[in-house]
Amino acid sequence: MVPRELFERELAELMAQIEEMSAMIKADYRNLNEAIQVKDEESIQIIIENNKSFYKMKKQIEDQCLKVITKQQPVATDLRLVSSVLKIVSDMERVGDHAGDIGELILRIKGNDLKEYSVHIEGMITAAMELFSNAIDAFVHSDSITAEKAIRDDDIIDELFNKVKVDIINGLKKESGREDEYIDMLMLAKYLEKIGDHGVNIAKWQLFRGNGEMM
Repeated sequence: MVPRELFERELAELMAQIEEMSAMIKADYRNLNEAIQVKDEESIQIIIENNKSFYKMKKQIEDQCLKVITKQQPVATDLRLVSSVLKIVSDMERVGDHAGDIGELILRIKGNDLKEYSVHIEGMITAAMELFSNAIDAFVHSDSITAEKAIRDDDIIDELFNKVKVDIINGLKKESGREDEYIDMLMLAKYLEKIGDHGVNIAKWQLFRGNGEMM
């Protein structure tokens, strides 16, 4: 096999690993959302335990990136791709970890409806996962238009987060004895905001792949 063919095969394997990891993260959030709706604590616990696999996947992808860089010594566009993968995999791991973080907070409220704390939390879950999904798909398919949209959509999550904060503050004033619950839901919303931030980072690395410029 000629060097270029070998290099392209290694790049394809690298992107396949990214797709596999992103598919697992998306599945965790779909399952988490469904489990929240039906109050399935057993499924939530499984999601929490699944998080251990994301660190392992991250390390495998990082090792593959370093292998490609040292063995193939890519330049220009190829180097931008490999270095971008090396960056986004950390954001992906954090998004995966946050599924478990959110699951733990959901278990702490013992089956209470999220709307009791804020009518905007469920909307934040949907918006955060849509942004992440669009960002990672944009990277996989080298789609800068979708990446730009993902970056803009972070404003939606920020706006929802501000609304949740108002609801939480009002709840703390009215619901004596439930302070811990409201603080947990504020933390949950903060995790969702962070998911949006990680998605924006991924989208920005896609734009870097295209033009070599950091936003």
